Amino acid sequence: MIRGMTPQLRPGTWHFCTLPDGHPGGGALREAAVATIREVEGLSLILATDVADRAGLSSDQPMVMISLAVHSALDGVGLTAAVAGALAERGIACNMVAGHHHDHAFVPAADADRSIACLRALAEAGA
Repeated sequence: MIRGMTPQLRPGTWHFCTLPDGHPGGGALREAAVATIREVEGLSLILATDVADRAGLSSDQPMVMISLAVHSALDGVGLTAAVAGALAERGIACNMVAGHHHDHAFVPAADADRSIACLRALAEAGA
């Protein structure tokens, strides 16, 4: 899977947010989220910056989304570890999110170019 991935920087920036109980825009925000997960503290959402700003939920850590553009099996072994490890070696924080078809790395917006270069090199090396 690593050799076959083509890391693609998705447009925009994203914020990891927690939806407070009773937030008036809760339904629309769930619909706008690129991903959600229910945690003990509430519903976590990954929202585009403009959506998070309008809802008053922006964080101080804008992220970019890098889609790995390889069909990743849910029972595949090693892709997440290889991607996160390669980025960690360069001091880049990484939050991996797995979809049904693809994995996505969220990295700090300031590290977008370095992250893409790192992941392209990883794919070329076929680690």
